[in-house]
Amino acid sequence: MNLDIKSAETLAELLLQIKAVSLRPDEPFTWASGLKSPIYCDNRVTLSHPKVRTYLYEQMARLIHREFPDAEVIAGVATGAIALAALVAQELDIPMVYVRSAAKEHGRQNLIEGELPHNARVVVIEDLVSTGKSSLQAVDALREAGAQVLGMTAIFTYGFPAASAAFSEANCLLHTLSDYDHLLKAALSRGTLTPLELKALEGWRLDPKKWSDQFSH
Repeated sequence: MNLDIKSAETLAELLLQIKAVSLRPDEPFTWASGLKSPIYCDNRVTLSHPKVRTYLYEQMARLIHREFPDAEVIAGVATGAIALAALVAQELDIPMVYVRSAAKEHGRQNLIEGELPHNARVVVIEDLVSTGKSSLQAVDALREAGAQVLGMTAIFTYGFPAASAAFSEANCLLHTLSDYDHLLKAALSRGTLTPLELKALEGWRLDPKKWSDQFSH
């Protein structure tokens, strides 16, 4: 994963400014999985901020043009990345599809919406990569449909070791605009975090379950 450092720093600052990312190491959030987390990331908030939204899709388009110049189709992962994928596809002037988390139970029962030519070279767009499980399900669906998945781009990743291993095992390249390290650096610079809180957040990333367990008593 080759980060553009300046872009990663700028985006981390923007995500904090618009409160797309919240940090609460002392009063952690509860994820759908039940795990406690000191961070909550909702990149859908970016859609409500035109300047941030424009910055995002322009930077994502540049990233894809640089890393995947042969891309023929953009595939957004539902639902968080659909809007961004549409904007990026428009910027690159190429077709776009999106991948559902599960096939529809009615109508044509599609898992992939839109026209996907057989053997098309596809770049998948995700808004957030955590464990990588749901993101890679979209990659599997596209491959099963006959697409060549060149790789995935995302706004942000927590950088979990398990996610890195999962993408490597799936033979899928991942490039993001920013990441957890740049976010923590920006938060510390803004005074949002103390050095002690920073240490707690670094510990969470290394072992989320162990970190979460301390709040289960």
